[in-house]
Amino acid sequence: MVCKPDSHDTLYKWVNTLAALGGVSGLTQRHWNGRFGEQWTYHYVNDVPLRAEAGPLHVNWCELTISDERDDRVLYHNAFVTNHPISDDTVAAIVTASRTRWKVENEGNNTLKTKGYHFEHNYGHGQQHLAAFLLTLILLAFLAHTLLDLLHTKYQQLRLALAARHTFFDDLRALTRYWVFDSWEQLFDFMLRGLQLAPPT
Repeated sequence: MVCKPDSHDTLYKWVNTLAALGGVSGLTQRHWNGRFGEQWTYHYVNDVPLRAEAGPLHVNWCELTISDERDDRVLYHNAFVTNHPISDDTVAAIVTASRTRWKVENEGNNTLKTKGYHFEHNYGHGQQHLAAFLLTLILLAFLAHTLLDLLHTKYQQLRLALAARHTFFDDLRALTRYWVFDSWEQLFDFMLRGLQLAPPT
C-alpha cells in the first residue's frame, strides 16, 4: 500500500534514522523508455513500526525514484509498505505490484466519479443508510457493466461505437424511458439496428 511521510511520521523517523546509520538497502537499475534512459532507484528496509503505539504493526517499507539519466530530473517517486519480505531479488516485483494496485484503484475511482456513475454525489444523502445503499447500487452497476464489457460481444460492439460512457448511458436512459424491452438482448439488438451495425457472429 502507498505510504507517504505526512501520514506515517513514526515510520519515516525510523527509516530516516536507519538511512543515516546505513541500515537502508537499495539498488539502481537502468531502463529505456523508448526515448531516453531512466535510472530506477529502489530503497527498502524490513521490520519497521508503522505507528507510535504499544505493540505497533511492523511492516516492510520500500520506495522507488525514477529519474531522467540525462539531467537527474525526478520523473516519479513513491513509497509503499507491505507484509512481504523485501530483498534485492523481490523489491522490483513488490513495487510493480504496488504501483499496479494504485493504478487500478485510482482509475476505478476516476471512472465512478467522472464517467456517468455520479459516485461523489451520493455521500450527502440520507440520515442513516441511504448513502451506503446508493453506493452499493452504483458498485453493482459498475460490476455488471464490467462483466458485460468482458463477456458480452453485443455490449462490446455498442461500447466501441458509442465510445463515451456518458453517450452510452444517455442512450440507454432515453430508450428505456420510452420503450419497454423484454431483455438486454432485445435492447442491444435494437441499438445495433439503430446504429446500423452488423450484429456480431
